[in-house]
Amino acid sequence: MLRVMASGCAYSLAGMFARLLSSRRVTGGGIVRVPIIAGNWKMNGTRSEAIQLASAIATAAPTRPLPGNAVAKGVAAAEIVVCPPSCYLECVSQATQGSQIRLGAQNVHHESQGAYTGEISATMAQDLGASFVILGHSERRTLFAETNEFIHRKVHAVLGRGLCPIVCVGEILEQRESGRTVEVVREQFLGSCADLTREQMLRVVVAYEPVWAIGTGRVATPAQAEEVHSQLRQVIEQKYDRHVADAVRIQYGGSVNAANASELLRQPNVDGALVGGASLQAESFLVIVAAANETAA
Repeated sequence: MLRVMASGCAYSLAGMFARLLSSRRVTGGGIVRVPIIAGNWKMNGTRSEAIQLASAIATAAPTRPLPGNAVAKGVAAAEIVVCPPSCYLECVSQATQGSQIRLGAQNVHHESQGAYTGEISATMAQDLGASFVILGHSERRTLFAETNEFIHRKVHAVLGRGLCPIVCVGEILEQRESGRTVEVVREQFLGSCADLTREQMLRVVVAYEPVWAIGTGRVATPAQAEEVHSQLRQVIEQKYDRHVADAVRIQYGGSVNAANASELLRQPNVDGALVGGASLQAESFLVIVAAANETAA
């Protein structure tokens, strides 16, 4: 297996491309984006609860078809990611071993090592089994004052390790009510993903999370979500080209639950969901996964 060096550490180039290929299928009509459902567990649960939840999801989750296979009716297509607290990455990795579940970290520092008390690096997350990393979540932007520039450094660090960043963007209620939604998410996306090559951008997942809908019980209507996702895809096309814009997956996040997921995921530019509270129960999370599979079948 071919291996290359990055930041002084080896990672599998073959594995990186396998993840890239499995995230999208190319058909005669163009690129078909595979839905991605990611559960952000945030700062919740004990070690035993994390293992129990991960095991329940891994046991009940359907098997994805092999990369390149046509999506047959009734065959699962959604990519499933769980993002536990960093201290539980290893035990959750072990609990989901042998399943189709991917592991994600909730955050990393942009440096590979050093005197950064309380932080973990992309290398550490990868060493514990992570293949995805959530970056720029509104709680990180708001509570920890993370700027677009700071997130931009993290995006490059994550990509440099061969991991897939889930880059979050979203407006607060005041910005939406003043008609600045597209302006805000455009600025956040361009700032957080600055200087990425076409090849790097193809490995990024974007998550639109209206801040006013996160953990509030409020949710953007399917039409509102679709409008912003469509605008984001136009921004990507302007920065790169139509091929990249058509290939990049854009998730919706913000009080996604078992009741509203199906309608949201039916929107043509909504390529999955970044799920918060509903991901803490296997049953509700798997209903969302099932809704994604139905839209892809």
